[in-house]
Amino acid sequence: MTTVQTDTAAPATVPWYERTLRWGQTNLTEADPARYDAEFWRERWRVTGIQGVIVNAGGIVAYYPSRYPQHRATTLGDRDLYGEIVAAAREEGLTVIARMDSNRADRSLFDEHPEWFARDRDDRPYMAGPNYIACINSGYYREFLPAVFREIIERSHPDGFADNSWAGLASNTICYCANCVDAFRARAGAELPERHDWSDPVYRAWVRWNFDRRTEVWAENTRITSEVGGPDCVWVGMVSGDQGHEVGRFQDLHAIARVAKPRIMFVDHQRRTPHDGFMSNADVGKRLHGIVGWDVLMPESMAMYSAGSGFFRATSMPEPEVRAWAASAFAGGIQPWWHHISAVHEDRRQYDTPVPLFAFHARAERYLVDRTPIAQVAVAWAEANNAFHGTDDVQNRAVNPYRGVVTALSRARIPYIPVHIDDLATLGESVRVLVLPDLAVMTPAEADAVRALVDRGVSVLATGSTSLKDDEGQPREDFLLADLLGVRSLGEATGSDQPLGSDIEVWDRHDYVRFDRTARTAGITADDVAAIFATLEKTDIVSFGGRLERVEATDAAVLGTYVEPFPFYPPEFAWLPSTPTTIPAITARRLPNGAAVVYFAADFDRSAGRELRPDHLTLIANAVRWQLGGQSMLEVTGAGQVDCNVYQQEGRLILHLVNVAAPSPIPGTLAEALPTEALTVRLTHPALTGGAAHALVADVRLDAAIGDGTARFTVPPIVDHEIVVVGPGA
Repeated sequence: MTTVQTDTAAPATVPWYERTLRWGQTNLTEADPARYDAEFWRERWRVTGIQGVIVNAGGIVAYYPSRYPQHRATTLGDRDLYGEIVAAAREEGLTVIARMDSNRADRSLFDEHPEWFARDRDDRPYMAGPNYIACINSGYYREFLPAVFREIIERSHPDGFADNSWAGLASNTICYCANCVDAFRARAGAELPERHDWSDPVYRAWVRWNFDRRTEVWAENTRITSEVGGPDCVWVGMVSGDQGHEVGRFQDLHAIARVAKPRIMFVDHQRRTPHDGFMSNADVGKRLHGIVGWDVLMPESMAMYSAGSGFFRATSMPEPEVRAWAASAFAGGIQPWWHHISAVHEDRRQYDTPVPLFAFHARAERYLVDRTPIAQVAVAWAEANNAFHGTDDVQNRAVNPYRGVVTALSRARIPYIPVHIDDLATLGESVRVLVLPDLAVMTPAEADAVRALVDRGVSVLATGSTSLKDDEGQPREDFLLADLLGVRSLGEATGSDQPLGSDIEVWDRHDYVRFDRTARTAGITADDVAAIFATLEKTDIVSFGGRLERVEATDAAVLGTYVEPFPFYPPEFAWLPSTPTTIPAITARRLPNGAAVVYFAADFDRSAGRELRPDHLTLIANAVRWQLGGQSMLEVTGAGQVDCNVYQQEGRLILHLVNVAAPSPIPGTLAEALPTEALTVRLTHPALTGGAAHALVADVRLDAAIGDGTARFTVPPIVDHEIVVVGPGA
């Protein structure tokens, strides 16, 4: 038997949530008590070198003989399978987390406590299949679950709890049970809203109330488990890395981080989409670390089963797909956690998949934790914008602009860090560009924080409706940042933020943006214009097809104007108007302190995120490169699609290069990775005064020239990823 050797070992006196880096979970099914092979799974623990296990305990299904009316697994009888697994894990020296799934129950509990369950306007219970959905304001959350936590702690003393589906009803559903009626009346002094209506202040108050309630649940559950199980026995709600899903479950993770101060974050982000691709996993890690801190560990459930286009729990995810997903996770500061559904599998290929991944993580762990990201670009995001600007179309209206920006930066190999809009003051001195991707919802304090960054010389790229709405998504007459952007809102928009159609007879969005290379105002020079339109020298237009905020330039150079729609069918009528309009689509200005401001009235970021429009991706990357002034800290040359992230540890830098090019655009089907070419790297940082460069995946020393703040080296072709440790401490 081969077991994983750990690179470093934390003392047992260090709390579990600071030292447990590799996790495993056999997600039990109701059939498993009759067939669970304890020795087989202990062998899997050993061969993968995990340090912690996540064990099904209770909630929807109980795997121990509870004295409370939890539905027992049908094959459990009086057996305590949960307790047996805990005992085996303790013998192996593993951290043990009791896994809960606590937002629904079967008919027996509903009959006993009908007042605990969510209701529609006609007093009918909301259901998911045969189960009844519990109300987050009811005794189920306030009495029943705390009692179950106490029982589990008394029986087995787990190190902590992870909870799946803890946040109750989704945001597209209103609960009208008596608990919600009373609680909302006490909070808002009003009756529950009758329908989803973002123009209704009562509905918006209901949204805020729901966000606050989820934050309360997190804090309450942690308080209960810590009081009963000791200060280190913490409850952690599993969270999705998808911004749309977070809003859909009323999870304000920034508020949770501020109020509950999670000591570890369990991430349940197992699915990828063709729009996001593999680089999104690194983005998830960076974005969540940005709000909870880089000293907080962040294990992520990684499906060993097929979770791409649809779920196929019984078959294996192709190994190259898991490797690519895990490589991106490591690049975002995420720790691995293998996840099998069911204790018995006919498709046994999934057992081999995590072994090399976990072996590598153990060998390289000292470089994958206790570090801080370094980037010259920050991309802002906010739950309030996702909720009150995204409203009923969160992914397209609010998330796609962010997605387009980070995709453009990734493809241009420009490292970036996500930053919550409330945390702008925490940005380090290395950040030289702040991107505001259609951040319509903005408070005066947040606008002042943007101005403070500009005052210290940070440049800004803003798009679309940025700062045009108040904190509840209601429109303002003008941009809150009008003085900074150098434009004035005209109070209307052209086009649409929705995807393009394919009806050949409908051409209302057959429009373009025409470049103006002659602009010479607001401090903009010919060299500036050339840099912003780099690689686009042979065209004067780019296709558009999106939404354009109508503005007037007050103190900015207009570099691109809007071309009104014209027919594309029949072809005889598809001629481009030669007379330019004066409607700004791209503006730029240079401030006296050197900071540069670019504003895209055209939603290039949204279309780049939704449709990966090449010219739109190029314009975003060009604008940022120009704002960096040709002084990028990282240059990577060579064919391939590579996502780049840089971190600093004492005495060294750590560069992640992840091959994110997928020959198949369909998630869950990546059966073969296509290597990149050899990549030439130039990395600039004051810490680079000498030393060496060590490629951890290939496990070779690279021929590197390091000194005077610069490192130059060549990385051999990359299959999945490479991690290069650079500097005196390499």
